[in-house]
Amino acid sequence: MKKYLLSLALTTLLLTHSIAQRTPAPSQGAMVMQTIGITDFTIKYSRPTLKGRKVFADSSTLAPYNQLWRTGANSPTTLEASTEFSFGGRTVPAGKYALLSIPSGAAWTVILNKKFDQGTESYNEADDVAKVQVVPTSSAYHEAFTIKVDPTSDSTAYLNLSWSSVNVPVPISVKTESLTMNALNKAIAEKPEDIQTLESGAAYLLSKGKDLPIALSMADKAIGLKEGYYNLYLKAAILAKLGKYNEALPVAQKALTLGTPSDNAFNSFFKGQIEKTIAEIQPKVTTKQAVATVSKGKKKKK
Repeated sequence: MKKYLLSLALTTLLLTHSIAQRTPAPSQGAMVMQTIGITDFTIKYSRPTLKGRKVFADSSTLAPYNQLWRTGANSPTTLEASTEFSFGGRTVPAGKYALLSIPSGAAWTVILNKKFDQGTESYNEADDVAKVQVVPTSSAYHEAFTIKVDPTSDSTAYLNLSWSSVNVPVPISVKTESLTMNALNKAIAEKPEDIQTLESGAAYLLSKGKDLPIALSMADKAIGLKEGYYNLYLKAAILAKLGKYNEALPVAQKALTLGTPSDNAFNSFFKGQIEKTIAEIQPKVTTKQAVATVSKGKKKKK
């Protein structure tokens, strides 16, 4: 009986160990996450390594020329975006796609296909949502296949496919400004008395230097709901951007008085920003005496 129980326990242990054991894949899995503006991109793929083998050539066993490649190894490579975006100049809806390619010396064909869970064997061109031609460039050597998203602004980036000494830069872009304003307008419509949303709207328009009168009205409304150093600072900065320095200065000075020693955000960042704004405004302020002098000068000329 004891031998039976011992044998049963040993068998159970071995089975459990076998089920739980994880072995490394020949090509390691990887994930890329990158935000461009307010759009999140997630790419999942496997990274084959060269190990002395030739890649991107007619005789290559690894991604040979003019043959459809899953753009990675093991499972299909996928690209997911949280909003509509442009892929090599083609507009693509938000969603998850298979990332495929056809390597070539002159120009690669890079494809997004809506059947994201299928490999190259079941590829159907009718399911493509984007198919673009991209000229490869030389790059630093990569032993393992690498995918990166490199932003160039809050609206543009390159999806770089790199292996060996070859890089394929696919331009991608998003309509960050319209997406942001649509989201802010919706938030303000849903919560018109939300101070943080009003401040966010004013701050965004200020950062873009656009629709400043609208930004000023948002800041004024936030101040009317609850005056604080941040919304006063925003108002002062907007007024300065509009060239209204005489109005901006007292608002900025008041903002400086509302910060407290216990407020970490104020002391670590905003205090310095407000002081900088005041320093920039002061030389541009026109005093009453200067105005009077200018006025007299104009009268004499007449």
